[in-house]
Amino acid sequence: MSAPRPGKPRQDRVYAPDFLTELFRNPLDPGYADAAAARRGSGSGEPARGWRAWPTRSVSLVVVVMLGFLFAVAYRQTLADEPGRSKARSGLVAQIRDRESQTDRLSTRADQLREEVSRQRDAALSGSAAARLRDLEASTGLGRVRGDGVVVRLADAPDNADAVTGAGAGPSRVLYSDLQGVANALWSAGAEAIAINGQRLTATSTIRSAGEAMLVDFRPVTGPYEVSAIGPGSLRRKFEDSPNADLMRDVAQKTGLSFGVRESDDLTLPAAPEPQLRYAKPSVSPSPSASGVPSGSPGSSGPKTTTSPSGGGR
Repeated sequence: MSAPRPGKPRQDRVYAPDFLTELFRNPLDPGYADAAAARRGSGSGEPARGWRAWPTRSVSLVVVVMLGFLFAVAYRQTLADEPGRSKARSGLVAQIRDRESQTDRLSTRADQLREEVSRQRDAALSGSAAARLRDLEASTGLGRVRGDGVVVRLADAPDNADAVTGAGAGPSRVLYSDLQGVANALWSAGAEAIAINGQRLTATSTIRSAGEAMLVDFRPVTGPYEVSAIGPGSLRRKFEDSPNADLMRDVAQKTGLSFGVRESDDLTLPAAPEPQLRYAKPSVSPSPSASGVPSGSPGSSGPKTTTSPSGGGR
């Protein structure tokens, strides 16, 4: 090494800082340090910049106040609209009752006219033809009938289900399928005429439900439901021995639904309305032979048949 020259200052060697060493010595970025110093200088936990300067509690309070205002407006609007809805509902109920009363009056008038037509028809026809026509009307449900029979009564169970646990809840309402099953069982037991709450059943009758309403031939019936049937003296015994009666007794025992059968003397079942048939075929008339005489007549050359009292051929 040479000695330092006279008159020239001595220069120390400068070492570059080690990056890893500096990172471990000062892990915090200078920008974060400046932000923390600014917060400490302003005396709040967040710099005052726009809406962020509002305290959290103030923002929550504003949100709660706005929600409360919206709920109050919605509640007042609901109360304001309630009289209109109640008035509309009352009007609809009044219209329904008026239509029901009008339908009952028209049904009564139709029954009166039907009886008048029957009297005029019986006066115009011979005795045997009128009696046969009355028998056909009674068997098809288009004529009023009287006789002894049974009455099956079904009613909904009282609503005694526990509101918390739901205990006691179940199919405690009479279903349209229950009425269908009872009617079919009565037909099978030998019933000659059946009516449900005064609605006569025919071959084209329907038993349905629409919501909570029960419809028999599209006319509403309400509980308790009474299925009246006219038939032979063994009608009650055969019905109570049927599988449907066993099923209804089991349902009544489990759900509290009311089910009962009693005999009734001198039942009167009304006639059903005239059916609206959409399809019909003309009756087949005897075909004439070549000589102009019907083939089944005594003067024809075709084979003759002997008719038995029951109407069958040999």
